[in-house]
Amino acid sequence: MRYFAYAVMFLMLALPCRSAVAGEISLLGGYGATNNPVEKTFAWQVQYMEGLGDYFAYSLSYLNQGHFNSHHRDGNAANLWVRTNLLDRQLSLGAGIGGLFYYDTQIPANGGPARDLHGWGTMANVAATWYTKSRWFYQVQGYWVRGGESFDTLSALAGIGYQLDAPPVKGPDVKGTRLAERTTGNELTLFGGETVVNIPGDGHSQAFALEYRRGLWRFMEWTAGALYEGKSSLIERYGLTTQIWLAKPFLHDRISLGIGIGPYFALDRRLKTGQERLPIIFSTTGSFRIGEDWLIRATWDRVITTYDRDTDIFLGGIGYRF
Repeated sequence: MRYFAYAVMFLMLALPCRSAVAGEISLLGGYGATNNPVEKTFAWQVQYMEGLGDYFAYSLSYLNQGHFNSHHRDGNAANLWVRTNLLDRQLSLGAGIGGLFYYDTQIPANGGPARDLHGWGTMANVAATWYTKSRWFYQVQGYWVRGGESFDTLSALAGIGYQLDAPPVKGPDVKGTRLAERTTGNELTLFGGETVVNIPGDGHSQAFALEYRRGLWRFMEWTAGALYEGKSSLIERYGLTTQIWLAKPFLHDRISLGIGIGPYFALDRRLKTGQERLPIIFSTTGSFRIGEDWLIRATWDRVITTYDRDTDIFLGGIGYRF
C-alpha cells in the first residue's frame, strides 16, 4: 500500500504540468468513526479538485479526523476520481482512490509522554456534488481511510465549494484556459504569526519568517527563507528553509494557491547538544494581489520531526514582487 501511495503522490506532482484547467475548492465538515475501539468524533476537510475531461479528476486535500480518546490524527491526501454528470450537468457523482500521509499525535491513557507518529495510508471516497447557476456548489462526501500502522476510519461530510475560475460549460470544469509562463517572478515577503506544538503542554509562541520566492516555470516555484518558531516550554526553534512548490493563479492572477515541501535546517535549544534532527516542512499558501507589485500572503506550515515536536505555524504577511 505504501508504494501505491507514493505512485499517487507522484501523479499529483506531474498532472499540473499538463494544460491548465480551472479548479474547485471546497470546505466540508461532519463526523468520523473507528472500531478499534468503537469511537466517533468530528471531522473536516479542505479539498482542491481539477477536472481531467468529462469523466476523470484529481484532488489534493487536508483532512482533520478529529480527536479520538488517545489519538489526534490529520493528514494530506491525493486522490484520482472517476465521475459522471447527470441532470443537465447539475449533479456530479464520483468515486476516488488515493494515498494519505498522516500525522497521528498519540496521547497515552496512562499519562505517559505524547508522541508524533507519521505514516502512509490509503483512502477511498464517494461524493455527490450539486452545481448551482453561479460558481457555488454543494457536496456530500464519504471516505474510508486504511491507516496502515495507525487505525482505520470511516467519515461522512457535507459542505460548500466554489469554482475558482468560470468553467467553459455548466457544471464540472473539463478543459482549461491559457496561463502566464510563470506564476511568480521574484517575491520577498515578511511574515508574523503563531506556532502551535502538536503535543499537550505550553506550546504556543509567536512566529516570524522572511521568505524569498522565485518562479521556475509554469506551476513550479522555489523558496528560501528564515524561520523563527518562537520560545515555549516545548521548543525554542529557528533555522533556514528551502522548498519546492506547486502553485497556480486564479481570478485573472489576483489569487494564487500553492503547496510546498522541503528541508528545514533547524536549531532547537530545547534539545540537548548533538540531538538536533533535520525536520521536513510541508506548507500550504495563498496570496492576494493588492496592487501591481504588492500582495498579502497567508501560509500554514507543518513541521514534521522525528523527536515528537511537530508544529503548526500560521503566518500572514505582506510581500513585494519585482
